[in-house]
Amino acid sequence: MRYSASEIERVARVAFDAARKRRGKVTSVDKANVLEVSRLWRDTVTCVAKDYPDVELDHLYVDACAMHLVTDPRRFDVILTENMFGDILSDEAAVLTGSLGMLASATIGGAVDLYEPVHGSAPDLAGLGVANPLGAIGSAAMLLRHTARNNAAADAIEASINEVLNAGHRTRDLINGSKRRPLSTSEMGDLIRAHIVEAVEISHSYHAV
Repeated sequence: MRYSASEIERVARVAFDAARKRRGKVTSVDKANVLEVSRLWRDTVTCVAKDYPDVELDHLYVDACAMHLVTDPRRFDVILTENMFGDILSDEAAVLTGSLGMLASATIGGAVDLYEPVHGSAPDLAGLGVANPLGAIGSAAMLLRHTARNNAAADAIEASINEVLNAGHRTRDLINGSKRRPLSTSEMGDLIRAHIVEAVEISHSYHAV
């Protein structure tokens, strides 16, 4: 677990820039009471925060963060942490959404941006029609927002996901013992697409008026 100050500063600025577009809060997660590299992490993040006076910064040890994710997840806006802690906390956070299949992810701030669902390709589910496509669809929305700078398109996708879920539609991983028939991968994708098309048509109709 080795990081340079420049690496920490780079990812910290990505976090603070993201927070400026959200609720204006960054929680930096480390283990500075045990790990020497975490002390460098905390010092560097604190230094970067001085360039973002409009963003609130707090620090948490990783074990405390894991507890608060379960007991009080609404306290968080942007969580900033290193790779190993991030891998662990992101999988824990998947429980908050009901399934690992719900989580989109992005690797941004370098020369090339990368977008994928948190769970990766899930080869054990290939061809069965039971995978939850919402993580992949949400990743496409993140690509549109952060790389293509097309917030309207990203908003349309994310709103469609919310509408479909609020209507009670679920894939197999979200059923949790319910007798409701789960949707297949393609059925869920088709519903999302239909909501996006409907939203676009309504928008065009509004502008035409």
